[in-house]
Amino acid sequence: MQDVMRSASKKIALRLLPLLCLGYVVAYLDRINVSFAALQLNDDLGLSPAAYGLGAGLFFAGYVLFEVPSNLILRRVGAKLWISRIMISWGVISALTAFVHNEATFYLCRFLLGVAEAGFLPGVILYLNQWLLPQDRARALSILASSTAVAGLVGSPLSVSLLGLDGLWGWRGWQWLFALEGLPAVALGVLVLLALPNNPMAAKWLTDGEKSALQGALDKEAGYLALHQFNRIGRDLFWKAGLLGIVYFCMVLCMYGVAFWMPQILKEVLGGTDLSLLGWYNAIPFLAAIVGMLAIGWSSDRLNERKLHVIGALVLAAIGCVLAGVATGLAGTLVALSLALIGLWSVIGPFWAFTTARMGGLAAAVGVALINSIGNTGGFFGPYVMGWLKSATADYRIGLNVLALVLVFGVVSMALVRGDKPTRTSH
Repeated sequence: MQDVMRSASKKIALRLLPLLCLGYVVAYLDRINVSFAALQLNDDLGLSPAAYGLGAGLFFAGYVLFEVPSNLILRRVGAKLWISRIMISWGVISALTAFVHNEATFYLCRFLLGVAEAGFLPGVILYLNQWLLPQDRARALSILASSTAVAGLVGSPLSVSLLGLDGLWGWRGWQWLFALEGLPAVALGVLVLLALPNNPMAAKWLTDGEKSALQGALDKEAGYLALHQFNRIGRDLFWKAGLLGIVYFCMVLCMYGVAFWMPQILKEVLGGTDLSLLGWYNAIPFLAAIVGMLAIGWSSDRLNERKLHVIGALVLAAIGCVLAGVATGLAGTLVALSLALIGLWSVIGPFWAFTTARMGGLAAAVGVALINSIGNTGGFFGPYVMGWLKSATADYRIGLNVLALVLVFGVVSMALVRGDKPTRTSH
């Protein structure tokens, strides 16, 4: 049985994770490419730092409003169809952002992009829960989360190079950036529709023995969760999910507060250097984040411990934000931002493994979406607060210190969550 499960797990990792990770790379790139477009876009549209921060954050307003409905529809129509729809629609809207011409149309496109992408991350998490046992999820989710860091690593020089197309066929560089970076999502959406099985029993690349063993283990886990949680779904949703949503809110607020402003922070530190160099410098913290999050995800799975890994990563991120606020030179700023991104990205895998191990059935479907909705409101406030403080003080350092305080609040909130052991199929 162990050999059969091991064989099934390897096939799942090779068949599902690459496609899902590629989708998440494109999703994150289409989400944050506005941070590079802003290097030209803000002047062309006359956007103040506060207006840019508001527009960047409006993505999350649309995302949050449609998160739970999107996740419930996914359960009804199936992961393959709905994830495909999400990818195609966000790719189209991302490409259409090339045609914004004033503050209002910029706000509208950012909001609609959030509406289109709503449900993607929790949908993928719930989809993987249909394939992976709890003890395997932190590593898989860390690999998935590392896709966002890969998007930052690859997307930073790519986005800056697309800005270099400025003037081609009468288009500005930022217009080329949005148009060309939106198209891969459409292609991936079609590929998902053709290649992604809805569940293990529909996977042609699993043997009958592997299907039976995997489905039996997953059914046993689901049965244990249902038995212990059927009468506690209200508490799961309004207490446990609410508190975990606050933790995720702090994480996401700081993640996007840093990510949406990092190119402009580095541009200010560099003092108007060549934009191509800015793209490579911006990639360095994301490279550090990839290494850190894979190491912490491996440690979390090896030790079968989630809560302390989440707290430790949040503390590291807070230290990085504080140091970035006092650093003066390029080297010090890059080290500080690298520490911040290692902490902010490394927390994702253990956090979601901690969360999904404590919810099953309807509680998982609604609870994961609820946590993600609460958390992603932070994605609105993070960029906006940074922009508002930049407009008010002409300095990004105060904003970074505010982010550090938010992370401290996240540490306290996580400490209040019961650290009971994750459920196992042996129960």
